[in-house]
Amino acid sequence: MLDLLFFAVILAIAGAIGGIIAGLLGVGGGIVIVPVLFYLLPVAGVDGEIRMHLAVATSLATIITTSIVSARSHYKRGGVDVDLLKQVGGGVVLGVAIGVVAGTAASAQTLTAIFGSVALLVAIHMAFFKGRQLASHLPGQPCITGIGMIIGGVSTMMGIGGGSLSVPIFSLCGVPIRRAVGTAAAIGLIIAVPGVIGFAIGGWNVPDLPPGSVGYVNLIGFALIAPLSMLCAPIGAKLAHTIPQEWLSRIFAIFLAVTAVRMLLSLL
Repeated sequence: MLDLLFFAVILAIAGAIGGIIAGLLGVGGGIVIVPVLFYLLPVAGVDGEIRMHLAVATSLATIITTSIVSARSHYKRGGVDVDLLKQVGGGVVLGVAIGVVAGTAASAQTLTAIFGSVALLVAIHMAFFKGRQLASHLPGQPCITGIGMIIGGVSTMMGIGGGSLSVPIFSLCGVPIRRAVGTAAAIGLIIAVPGVIGFAIGGWNVPDLPPGSVGYVNLIGFALIAPLSMLCAPIGAKLAHTIPQEWLSRIFAIFLAVTAVRMLLSLL
């Protein structure tokens, strides 16, 4: 009982932190929720071979609600670039389809390696390269479609909303940071909905899933995390428009780097 209570409390805290980060930095919350689930699911007796799949899929489910609230908040403040969303959206959807097929077929070790490696790169970017610009504008088609496919595919396999990849890419290509963050929040919804459906179908007949699971999507985890994520996302969105973000980005980068390294070391 104590383990289950601890499990519930930590999931609720993860939901609140994930929601604030989703609105503040446009990272979808999954970059926090996936590692928390990765370490907490064994407390509930989840087999190691499926815990990463459950973490990824359940995180994607929570991103649906968080992205709706976060994107709406940014849209009201003029932070969502609708034209950019249209340009990149098709590639994102194609990437999600590839990510679902690859993610459901991959081993837990492969998914962990992908998350840890990409998260470490994101942490390095946030710590040392955030705000730098390589071009004055995004490339034209079909390059932007390819960018969307990378964002959609990798994000789906990591269980994140795409902001961890799209915000740095958009910023490097001259998109103003607040518009990049707002657009990333909307991209999270494009990733999460088909991603959840795919992981639910892909894990449908997998044995030893914990109670409350629809395929790899755990509804208990979703019910605990999603409400607080949804409530806290507007707080982060408001903060993103009112305070400097550099020091927050550095602190989060340290947290993310430590988490990524620990996940990679767990594979040894």
